[in-house]
Amino acid sequence: MRVLVVTAVAAEADSVAAGLALAGYARLGEERVRSTLFQGPGDAPAPLARYGRAGHEIHVYPAGVGPAAAAAGTSLALGRGPGYDLVVSAGIGGGFPGVAPLGSLVVSSLIVAADLGAGSPEGFIPVTELGFGRDEVHVLGSLGRHAVRALGAACGTILTVTTATGTAERAAELLARHPRALAEAMEGFGVAEAADQYGLPAFEIRAISNEVGPRDRSAWRIGDALAALTEAFGKLPPLWESWTTREH
Repeated sequence: MRVLVVTAVAAEADSVAAGLALAGYARLGEERVRSTLFQGPGDAPAPLARYGRAGHEIHVYPAGVGPAAAAAGTSLALGRGPGYDLVVSAGIGGGFPGVAPLGSLVVSSLIVAADLGAGSPEGFIPVTELGFGRDEVHVLGSLGRHAVRALGAACGTILTVTTATGTAERAAELLARHPRALAEAMEGFGVAEAADQYGLPAFEIRAISNEVGPRDRSAWRIGDALAALTEAFGKLPPLWESWTTREH
């Protein structure tokens, strides 16, 4: 079994790696996946780290923030070969109040690009209604259901946004359009879209660090969310080791 785990930033990748160590995975090495011509402060390309146990490998790659970086980084990593069996988008995210409390885990049944479309006097128009492409990836197969049970996680829609929600009005608008939404983050749709183009199953897992709504950094619990992410990745590898792609 070979799994690619894609995060946005190094802190999330480090938390995943700490969980893999708890599951008995040893670090095998690292590889540079990309180079870049245009580099901002603190934007040096991060390496892909390889971890293994008993013939199974899990690769962890912080591809960058946002769906574009996530899609490009996932595609680059998958294109390296040898073949992967599963792709996971992982990290921290915002939880909608009442359904995804701080420090909890959410696993996707559906990933939606919530702001991919057009504005109009009548409101937001999804890209599918415009007749271009898609804005949803259904991702929950048998492996996702096993993960939900093993982690005690909530299961539902995770929204991918390019601007994190910062007002109650925006949160209410998103819930009105996506009533099954549990969380929002910025990379899942990009990761899942890239995986799908390689014919690979994917799902998203988020540890909740803040509420979706008015931006209040004093209420964020990033440390707790990263700890929950570590705990999750201490439990997931045994599921992956016993899973086959035929079960998806």
